[in-house]
Amino acid sequence: MFAQQSGSYVQSGYRETIDLSGKWLFQLDPDSTLKPTSKFNDVIYLPGTTDTNRKGNAATKKDETTHLTRKYSYVGKAWYQVPVRIPKSWKGQQIVLYMERTKPTTVYVDGKPAGSNNDISAPQEYILSKQLKPGVHYITVMVDNSENTVPPQIISNSHAYTEDTQTNWNGIIGRIYLEKRAPTHIDNLIITTNSERKEVQVMVNIDGQLKDDTKMKFILIPWGSDYGYVIGEKLVPKTKNPFTHARVIYRDDSLKLWSEHHPSLYRIHVTLDGYDEMEKTFGVRSFTTQGTQFAINGNTTFLRGKQDACVFPLTGHVPMTMEEWRRYFQICKGYGINHVRFHSWCPPEACFLAADIEGIYLQPELPFWGDFNKDDRRLMDFLMKEGTRIITTYGHHPSFVMMALGNELWGDIPTMQLFTKAFKKMDPTKLFTFGSNYYLGYQGWKEGMDFFVTCRNGGEEWGKYNTHTRGSFSFADAAGGGMINSIYPNSTMNFAEGIKDCQVPIIGHETAQFQTYPDYNEISKYSGVLYPYNMEVFRSRLEKAGMLDQAVDFHKASGLWSVELYKQEIEMALRTPGMGGFQLLDLQDYPGQGSAYVGILDAFMEPKGMTTPQEWRQWCSPIVPLFLTEKFCWTTDETVKGKIQLANYSEPIEEYKWNQGVMSWQLMDREGMTLKRGIVNIPENSHGLTDLGDISIDVSDLQPQKYTLVLKSYYNKESGRCFENYYNIWVFPSMKNPLSVPKDILVAHQYDVETARILSNGGTVLLMPDSTEMKDLTVGGLFQTDYWNYRMFKTICENNKKSVSPGTLGILTNPEHPIFNSFPTEMHTNWQWFPIIKASRPFMLDNTAAAYRPIVQVIDNVERNHKLGLIFEFAVNKGKLLVCMSPLDQLQQYPEARQLYKSILQYMQSPDFAPKTQINYGDLQQLFTTPVKEGKIGELNNISPY
Repeated sequence: MFAQQSGSYVQSGYRETIDLSGKWLFQLDPDSTLKPTSKFNDVIYLPGTTDTNRKGNAATKKDETTHLTRKYSYVGKAWYQVPVRIPKSWKGQQIVLYMERTKPTTVYVDGKPAGSNNDISAPQEYILSKQLKPGVHYITVMVDNSENTVPPQIISNSHAYTEDTQTNWNGIIGRIYLEKRAPTHIDNLIITTNSERKEVQVMVNIDGQLKDDTKMKFILIPWGSDYGYVIGEKLVPKTKNPFTHARVIYRDDSLKLWSEHHPSLYRIHVTLDGYDEMEKTFGVRSFTTQGTQFAINGNTTFLRGKQDACVFPLTGHVPMTMEEWRRYFQICKGYGINHVRFHSWCPPEACFLAADIEGIYLQPELPFWGDFNKDDRRLMDFLMKEGTRIITTYGHHPSFVMMALGNELWGDIPTMQLFTKAFKKMDPTKLFTFGSNYYLGYQGWKEGMDFFVTCRNGGEEWGKYNTHTRGSFSFADAAGGGMINSIYPNSTMNFAEGIKDCQVPIIGHETAQFQTYPDYNEISKYSGVLYPYNMEVFRSRLEKAGMLDQAVDFHKASGLWSVELYKQEIEMALRTPGMGGFQLLDLQDYPGQGSAYVGILDAFMEPKGMTTPQEWRQWCSPIVPLFLTEKFCWTTDETVKGKIQLANYSEPIEEYKWNQGVMSWQLMDREGMTLKRGIVNIPENSHGLTDLGDISIDVSDLQPQKYTLVLKSYYNKESGRCFENYYNIWVFPSMKNPLSVPKDILVAHQYDVETARILSNGGTVLLMPDSTEMKDLTVGGLFQTDYWNYRMFKTICENNKKSVSPGTLGILTNPEHPIFNSFPTEMHTNWQWFPIIKASRPFMLDNTAAAYRPIVQVIDNVERNHKLGLIFEFAVNKGKLLVCMSPLDQLQQYPEARQLYKSILQYMQSPDFAPKTQINYGDLQQLFTTPVKEGKIGELNNISPY
């Protein structure tokens, strides 16, 4: 099994390689008893991990719900050994062992130690020239993924190691090879560019002595071409110094610039005559700040980002090929994303190159989340080393535009400033900041931060929301879970107050986090190293609760509502003047930290059936039409008023011109018929956020129902590209005439003797219970879907003596039910439900028959699985009872609540009101008084300090 004999010997120019991928001898060493001279009786295939090779401890725990479960797990030392034949031609040359990504290692050659390395964010290289003479040798690599090999915080507090997503794998992934270099060779190319001057500067670091004056040639090759042209030649003088440098500066007005819009790339090929050659990819670009926004090549841009937590369930480790990463970024671009933040980890070379090609702005981070403790020298030294390796290894990529010191750091701010200053000195072409959301935003902006990733800018005035830079929060972080869940729905609110005192661009941190009910059909996709026992447990819980038949509808209803919530969250950022961007959490699900199904894509970056890329890009793309209005629910005696804006962050070049310079608007009914229309003018130079004008829509002649306002403009007419967006508008009847309750319906607020008497006599009762009467049998009214996941923030809220979120995921109903004949609704929550749901206390119907379903059901989370009713009905003895758990008669100032009340009363007077479920007085009394059995929900804490 010699590597050379397997046909993997490659010669290219001055360098030669022996590919070491394939079969290796192998042995696990959980007790640390083996030596490099031990006999290894097992085999393993590399690149790979113990998980992908089914080595280690088979999973026995099948009730894990906080994250996916490794089918085979292993932590400790593992030994990898391969024989290799070194050619005679390699004698006297430098020989390097290259392992693209692994965990801390110790390397042995023929049983003798050759060094150790604990780089986890960049490739590990071992110079083995002294050990590898021509002939046969055994290379042994001991990989140790236990906590004593790196600072323990790195394993417990980063996505480079976490079991929540990537897993703490043991193995070697990516490229693995031996490389022969001349004793004097090119060590690195440092490429910097200036887009304004159309300039490229290449610094060449030479390792080794030059015996004579040596010619160096620089060739520039456009991406995709096999041909280049010489841009410089140097005569490097002979030297006895072990290190020397050479530099060339090239200017050319014809150089194409790299950006998200036109990701133009080049390769620079440098030849050191008679010694070595090296080639790197780069792009000519400048990524800077302009006031409180970012600029690419001098043009303002807006970062539409997602965070990446290394969620790759099939392998349990980061992808290492460009094809995999191009697929990833193409999906991101399909949903309008132009920016990815790597939460407490750094991706490999293939990721940066794929982002270069696809035009994505990247923010890698140090592999840390926690206390930036200046007195912990081991930690500080490790992080400085990792940061240096990240910058020097991947810094030439134009997609690498910014970097953070980790996630949600706290600790010593002066030390954070020293880190960003040191990194900025290494590479002034990039932007640096402290940890994303450091101190949870409470400390505000500080010197040393080129930009600020945060959920708030400064302190928290409970219930004010004036420092917020995203619309949703946990109940532990903000009153009522933030603006979207607390403020009457509108499309005018933004984060202008939150960013006003900051001198640099602010990016909304981990924006959205709207939870959806899981899709259990996804379980069959997990054919790799991880298995979703969490999903199986959640499915089993739902089955025991008698609602498994509703799982698909729970997923659909919560998912469709989450799309509307994401739209609102994204547009709040877009309509904030001077906002730098947002980083969604997330476009995809996060299957760890309690299982957070917050994506519109699943863990595999595949659609969950909630929206399409085309629809999503209406509000998440370089060009987004916006409608600003104070409310979405109007009456026929009002005039719908609002402002139209254009968020335009396309490339301002001549080929893009607005068609006729107008934006059209159309008010359409449910059948798609246009009932009202108009236009507003678009200024020719409408880059950034531009007010286009106010509009007024007379709706006095319209029937009460739901309408859709569609904004549309064509851009680059030849291509037919159209940019449009939509807004739901509800028109209800005038509120001038008082709403009267029919005499044959009793509206009650308690289930008492009088209520029972009327029902026993065949009467009709509408019961809207006092919320204080049944508090222990109800949950609170939550308008948005629950934030992140219920279990974790329940723990945090209770530990901090804060109100716990109601934890629900929106409503599920049948819009064709006759109770909605006068109240337009979908199967899911929408904006017209806000005052109704906020004032409600959904009732626990767990003690009803398994098949019983409320008319309007509230979807519970996977931890509790209550059957929750907002509106439900029974036949009681001879009478008919309808229960509404929202006090509609006290919400008459809202046309939507008034109209639902009216629709309910009409339904109760119609022949359609014929409850099928019979219940007697005693059972009903018991239902309204008997507590529901609550299962125990285990604690789950976060790393960040609360």
